[in-house]
Amino acid sequence: MANYETLLVRRDGPALVVTVNRPESLNALSEAVIAELRAVVNDARSRDDPGLRGLIITGAGEKAFVAGADIREMAAMARTDLDAYGADGQQLTLDLESLPIPVLAVVNGFALGGGCELALACDFIYATRNAAFGLPEVTLGLIPGFGGTVRLAGRVGAGVARELTYSGRRLGAADALRVGLVNAVFDTTDAALAAAKDTIGAIGANSRSAVARAKATIAAARPLSTENGLLVERGEFLEQFATPDGREGTSAFLEKRKPTFPSAG
Repeated sequence: MANYETLLVRRDGPALVVTVNRPESLNALSEAVIAELRAVVNDARSRDDPGLRGLIITGAGEKAFVAGADIREMAAMARTDLDAYGADGQQLTLDLESLPIPVLAVVNGFALGGGCELALACDFIYATRNAAFGLPEVTLGLIPGFGGTVRLAGRVGAGVARELTYSGRRLGAADALRVGLVNAVFDTTDAALAAAKDTIGAIGANSRSAVARAKATIAAARPLSTENGLLVERGEFLEQFATPDGREGTSAFLEKRKPTFPSAG
């Protein structure tokens, strides 16, 4: 495992746990954090490790998951540098969405601005009771730049997304759960991390190739009309049915036994 300046990275069974480790700045997304997160994700993508079944992202300390972009860095950037910073932040979110294993955000404390956008790029969000979500960019005379205007509506609906984006107001964990922004709320970070690991373990019992294809299909179908999305799904269903995992799973069902999926390694 590589050493990182802004991250703590550890393997925990089937999960890779990545902790943004800048508690002195509330884990703000500096250029270095974004670069190192992209490096971790790309390493996870390239490694031949069937036992790795999910990635968990969280933040150091109890105050913040990621409190936002690094405004101090941004304020000193020329326009071209700022554009490159925004492009790198957006590419990180795309890297997470295209990773063939599930990505879970464990949000402990503030997930504001870029931190909320980082969580939105993950497959699931588990939160602690002290979590707070929001896109406060308009209060700084700015707008979201790492995908908030694109992804939030898919989680909470257009009306709530517009309200949160235009007002800059925050949602506590209970309200975030109510509107569908998060999947579950836990008393402590340890409890949320344990639940995230359990979820990855449960997913790991399924076909690795089917989970990867399901994730890719959801991403591909999301921006399409229902009719075109169904066409994408139908094609991917046919392809997966013909894989070794598809053949093993259907045979095991008919033979009333537990499947042993080839893609598990």
